[in-house]
Amino acid sequence: MAKKPLERLAPEELIGLMDEADGRALRAVAVARRMLAKAAGSAAKSLKSGGRLIYLGAGTSGRLGVLDASECPPTFSASPGQVVGVMAGGMKALYSAAEGAEDNMGLGQEAVRKLRVGPHDMVVGITASGTTPFVLAGLSEAISRGADAWLLSCAAKKPAHAGVKVINLNTGREVIQGSTRLAAGTATKLALNRISTGAFVQMGKVYGDLMVDVVPSNVKLVKRAVGIITEIARCTEAEAAEALSESGGRPKVAALMLMRGIGCHAAEALLEENGGFLRDAIGEV
Repeated sequence: MAKKPLERLAPEELIGLMDEADGRALRAVAVARRMLAKAAGSAAKSLKSGGRLIYLGAGTSGRLGVLDASECPPTFSASPGQVVGVMAGGMKALYSAAEGAEDNMGLGQEAVRKLRVGPHDMVVGITASGTTPFVLAGLSEAISRGADAWLLSCAAKKPAHAGVKVINLNTGREVIQGSTRLAAGTATKLALNRISTGAFVQMGKVYGDLMVDVVPSNVKLVKRAVGIITEIARCTEAEAAEALSESGGRPKVAALMLMRGIGCHAAEALLEENGGFLRDAIGEV
């Protein structure tokens, strides 16, 4: 930490300290690689079985869970409700602090009950301290319902419950003590990226590094989708745009139509036969 009080540091010195702390956050995520890989695999298993990936958190941790959940539908064409972010205090707590809600164990249990969590679901409790009552109570309720329960924390080293799998991100002391929106928040966002991205990659939602299940919901994303199809099918932009239109705005289906010279319904069936993996449907090794 700084030898001088933070308020006596020059801006560049302060930012240097934050750089060091974020470096620790990145290293903490790397150390947790094995458990994060297991979590991604478990999430893929849940989603493939018709279950959900559910994030449960309060404060910064809850907001990061909601953020990750909200990015899955446009990025991977995830169905509504496949990835769910639950915030202590409700969605209004996204923009207006409701810190007291994190201490309410009953609210955590109720949130899980309202979602009708079951054996096919994976519930990830997110709490930097590892002690948030709302989160721990929600995980306990999830376990009682047969769900796959995980705790993502920057402090917890022992399971809060015998049935909880723990991902510990040892980010160390914050530049501003207790401000978990800093290094802990950075590490948490990185970890959630790995869990959700790892899960959807295992479900065939990409082709190489291309986002073939992107939802072209605006001009920029339509252009991106056309570019993806053009790159895969080695076709003109006009051909890609036409196929995208015929496919109902689904780049993966459009690319397969062009690659195999088939119609939309045949492409859909071929993808289904191959578990949604475009590379397998094309017939590439």
